[in-house]
Amino acid sequence: MASVTSKGPSWLASSWGAYAGVALLSGLINVLYLSGSIFMLEVYDRVLPSRSIPTLIGLAAITAALYAFQGLFDLCRGRILSRIGATLDRELSQDVFQAVLRQPLRSRVDGDGQQPLRDLDQVKAFLASGGPAALFDLPWMPLYLAVCFAFHAWIGLAALGGALFLVAVTLLTDALTRHATRSAVGAAAVRNRITESGRRNAEVVRALGMARRIGARWDDANSRHMTFQQRASDVSGGFGALTKVTRMLLQSAILGIGAYLVIDGQATGGIMIASSILTSRALAPVELAIANWRGFVGARQGWRRLQQVLGAEAAPGARLKLPAPRLSLSVENAAVVAPGQGRLLVQEISFSLKTGQGVGVIGPSGSGKSSLARLLVGIWPACRGKIRLDGAALDHWLDEDLGAYLGYLPQDVELFAGTVTENIARFDPAADAGHVIAAAKAANVHDLILRLPDGYETEIGESGAALSAGQRQRIGLARALFRDPFLVVLDEPNSNLDAEGDTALTQAILGVRARGGIVVVVAHRPSALAGVDMILMMDGGRAQAFGPKDEVLSRVTRPVSLPAAAVLKAVEN
Repeated sequence: MASVTSKGPSWLASSWGAYAGVALLSGLINVLYLSGSIFMLEVYDRVLPSRSIPTLIGLAAITAALYAFQGLFDLCRGRILSRIGATLDRELSQDVFQAVLRQPLRSRVDGDGQQPLRDLDQVKAFLASGGPAALFDLPWMPLYLAVCFAFHAWIGLAALGGALFLVAVTLLTDALTRHATRSAVGAAAVRNRITESGRRNAEVVRALGMARRIGARWDDANSRHMTFQQRASDVSGGFGALTKVTRMLLQSAILGIGAYLVIDGQATGGIMIASSILTSRALAPVELAIANWRGFVGARQGWRRLQQVLGAEAAPGARLKLPAPRLSLSVENAAVVAPGQGRLLVQEISFSLKTGQGVGVIGPSGSGKSSLARLLVGIWPACRGKIRLDGAALDHWLDEDLGAYLGYLPQDVELFAGTVTENIARFDPAADAGHVIAAAKAANVHDLILRLPDGYETEIGESGAALSAGQRQRIGLARALFRDPFLVVLDEPNSNLDAEGDTALTQAILGVRARGGIVVVVAHRPSALAGVDMILMMDGGRAQAFGPKDEVLSRVTRPVSLPAAAVLKAVEN
């Protein structure tokens, strides 16, 4: 990801050759567009007066050949533009996807989280449409106007006036559709967010009878989207209709001016017909540009948003690959805020653990326990202080390298559509089957997996829908233990476990400690503390006590999640 911020400009730079080819083909196409006008001019001014059939056949053959080359060049231009879109996808799609994954960790996402991917699709679709071709044809309008002036000044002035009018219409279209297009995208993002939220919480929506009320919110967002979209469509369509009428009116006016000049002896019949055709051709790119203007405005706004998203990604420099941590975890006066917020959720936290130790983090709801868990594994970077493994700060590692040394089980376990094996192996295609089974056994979930319909190859569905909450939590624990990570952070790991699961969790924690790892367990239920030897008590985002488990629990005199005596008794049992 070192080149994320430069991918947009580098793609543009690498595409200059393709755009130069498109520009060259556009020039040839527009020159060849003169073939029809020249053919009409020659037919009226040479063939008809001379009544020469061979001349007509020769002109027709030449014109047909020119039209064939024009069609071939147009086909090549379209293919090049579509391949430019494909190149854009190859260059940026992975970076945009990674940016989408990182966005919630860097700032609050108010709209649709997948908007950058839709922006990329919109830019690709525009590149493959007729819009870019029209833009490449626009610079050739002066050529047609020059030929019209060569026919006669009056014809040239009429064509120039029509062209200026249509250019003004184009600029007005841009000004009047820009806000509506941007607002339509924002409303669509809100609508998609409501849809995704409702889909993910379908059980709650159904059980609590919220479907119509959620539907009303969706309908409101959809109505705003349709209103802005309709407004942009009305403006674009209205000016498009005006452009067509203007072009036809101007074409007829040119024909009338040509007829007058023929009667007055200042032009020939061929000039009259050819100038009418040429004027229509000169204004066609403007008409086509207006017809594609909504796509152009949407692609332009999407490209700007993509640049902002990619530009927000930090580009780390080259880093030395550090050895795997084996000795210690140090938290040095660390503080953290949630993405997009300014309030400190954890502050002035300092403690250290050595190999083979485990700490249980306790405290009332809202005390900062889960925020600390995210801080320890680098999900939320420290705004002050440092988190160090063997003396090296977390940001000294690349994400992929650090991830191999960490195990993390979030409070809300999220599994991915795929097999049990793929989820435990963190979707590593080169994962060794022995490591997968070892992780499952370390989490004491091997026998449970074998009882599934297809064992380790069971498809668990989106978010692990085919599994119970307890099964998801235990497979998530196996994923956290995959390939024996040094630091394992478990946030409420037994919230959905039964007594058997609690026993398995304790054995897993003790197993990590026995092999020299470090375990951090965020706990509300005291049974999760059975496998740790240290306690960190938090309140108000600050550490209130830290030390050996028995010592800290014996000093606790006020309730945390349970009365201190109950906590101590549960741990002792």
